Amino acid sequence: MLDRKVAPPVQPLASITLPAADVLLLPNGARLHILRNAAQPVIRLQAVFKAGKWYETAPSVSLLTARMLLEGTRTRTARQIADEVAFYGASLECEQGFDRATLTLYCLSRHLENLLPLFLDVLTEPTFPEVELAQLKARTIQNVRIERQKTSYLAAEQFSRNLYGPTFPYGTVFDEGKFQAVSAEQVRAFHHEFYQLSGAEVFLCGDVLPQHEQALQQTLGVTQAVGTTPTPIVNSTASAPSHDYVTVPGSLQASLRIGRLWPANSHAKTHQLQVLVKVLGGYFGSRLMKNIREDKGFTYGIYASVGPREHATSFVIGSDVNAASADAAIKEVHHELRKLQDELIPADELQTVKNYMTGKFANELSTVFEQCDKYKSIVFFNLPPDFYSDFIKQTQAVDAATLRLLAQEYLSPEYMIEVVAGPQK
Repeated sequence: MLDRKVAPPVQPLASITLPAADVLLLPNGARLHILRNAAQPVIRLQAVFKAGKWYETAPSVSLLTARMLLEGTRTRTARQIADEVAFYGASLECEQGFDRATLTLYCLSRHLENLLPLFLDVLTEPTFPEVELAQLKARTIQNVRIERQKTSYLAAEQFSRNLYGPTFPYGTVFDEGKFQAVSAEQVRAFHHEFYQLSGAEVFLCGDVLPQHEQALQQTLGVTQAVGTTPTPIVNSTASAPSHDYVTVPGSLQASLRIGRLWPANSHAKTHQLQVLVKVLGGYFGSRLMKNIREDKGFTYGIYASVGPREHATSFVIGSDVNAASADAAIKEVHHELRKLQDELIPADELQTVKNYMTGKFANELSTVFEQCDKYKSIVFFNLPPDFYSDFIKQTQAVDAATLRLLAQEYLSPEYMIEVVAGPQK
C-alpha cells in the first residue's frame, strides 16, 4: 500500500548528452545546423544574424528592422504574408535581442518546402513601407510610456544603465525622440548590412527529411549582394552611482534591483556559480524567498539570476515590495549575501538544490526544440561541446566549502549596484 507520508526516492541524474548536430556549409557560406528527431511531424527553421542591439548604427534601428520584416516585401503585402503562413498552419516571427536577431518558422515538416520561398522573401526582399513603420513607432512609443509607469520597468532600466554604463549597448535606454527620428532609409541600410545570408547561422530541427536539406541549399544558400562585415558600435562603460533611486510619484510599491557584472559562461567555475545563485534565489525554496517572502512578508516573490550575453554577463536580484519595506528588504538581502560568505551551506539544503537543478535541466531537454536551444548557446558563446555534460558533473560534485569561497569572491554587498524605484522619499 502506498504510504503518502513518505517522499518518493530521488535518483541522481548520471549524465546528459545532447544529440549531435550535422553542420553543413551552404553555397553562400552560411552554416546550416541540423538536429533530427522524428518523434513528431513538426519542424523549426531559424535564421540567426548578428543584428541585435550590440550592432546598432542608430538608436533602436535593430528593433525596428526585426519587427518590420513581416510588414511587406517586393512581392507580398503584410496581409499576404500572414495569409500564407496561416494557410499552412505555420508560425513566422522575427525577434531582436541584445546580440542577434532571429527569424523563426514553425510548421509541419511536409509543408517546409512550400514555405521556404516565403521565408527567403521575408529575409531578402523586405520593403519597410513608411506607413507601417510610422504605425510601429507609434505602438512602440505608447507601450514604453505604459511600461514606464511601472516601478519594475524603471528599476530594471536604470539598473542596466548603471551596471553597463549609459553608452554601452546593453546599458542604453529607450529615447523616444531618437527612436522617432529613425528613418526608413536607416532601417533599410541596417538590413542590407547585417542581414546577409552569407553570415547567418541557420538551425533546422525536428522531423528533417533528406529533401529538406536540398531545398535549403537551393533557397537559403543563395548569394545576396555583398554588404560590409558587421562591426559593432561600442563605447566603453562609464562610471555610475552604486546606489540610485528612481522617483515614481504616488507609487505604493518599490522595485529593487541589486547586482553586478558576472563571470561569463566560459569561466571555469560557471557551473558552480550557478549552484550558488540557485541557493540564494534561484528557485521557490531559495534563501531569499524563505526570508523575505515567507518570514518577513515583504514581497510575493524575489529572485536571483544570471543573464549571460555574448559580450557581458550580469547577476541580478530583483523584487517588488511594499514601499515602506524597501530598506528593510535590502538589509535582509545583504544579510543573506553575507551569510553565504560566512557559513557553510548545510548538506541537506545543498543536495536539495542539486537535485532541483539537475531535474530541471533534464526537463528542459524534453523536446528537440529545447535541445536545439542548448546547442545554440554552445555555438553563440563559443563553449566546448561537453559544456552541458560537464554541468551535471560539476553540479553534483561541488561542495559547501567551494561555494563559500565563491560567495566571498562574488557576493560582497559593497560591490553590488543597487537601484530602487518607488515613491518620493
